[in-house]
Amino acid sequence: MVDGPVVTVRGEAYREVAPEIARFTVTAMARDKDREVTLTRLAERAAAIRVLLDGQGSAVDRRETGELRVRPELKRSGERVVAYHGSVTTTVTVTDFAALGELMLRLADQDQVSVAGPWWSLRPDSPVHREARQAAIAEALSRAREYAEALGARVTGLIELSDSGMAAQPMTFRAAGFTGATEAGGGPEIDLDPQQQTVQAAVEARFAISEPVLD
Repeated sequence: MVDGPVVTVRGEAYREVAPEIARFTVTAMARDKDREVTLTRLAERAAAIRVLLDGQGSAVDRRETGELRVRPELKRSGERVVAYHGSVTTTVTVTDFAALGELMLRLADQDQVSVAGPWWSLRPDSPVHREARQAAIAEALSRAREYAEALGARVTGLIELSDSGMAAQPMTFRAAGFTGATEAGGGPEIDLDPQQQTVQAAVEARFAISEPVLD
């Protein structure tokens, strides 16, 4: 039980910052009426993707194999297999945005390969999250002091502080432009604009204040 007057406030902080990582998926596919041929082609195309990614050095922060699927294609009636479909998807995390567009196009240029993304985000341990929380607390304290001063009082102590949640807004892909082969014979180029990330933090706080001067 708290003796004396109390002020309850909400502190909020909003930050808009550049993304730190970009993720995209690359899927190798194969199809043939013979199962072994399908599996061999799928393995070869997946290996070609790995070789291409290996050549990117530190530009690729992480790659993770996701879903591997091999399924038969059945005749419309009955269970006779007419072909086999195979696919394997890899999620690629990139930190070098200058190389991102070229990398995605090089992967998309491989035989029977599809590419999707990128999806921009901050790292889970990004200092931006901590800075937003600290700013929200500072905002709550500032508001409490303003209310106390308006009453002729002052903040004397913290009673309770609770996190009201923090969220990063979902981001989407945006391509700035695409050009075909250049006159010099170069490959296609694409410019990608990293989309700003918004981070919000909020806290609820209760402060004890001195006796107001209401005269």
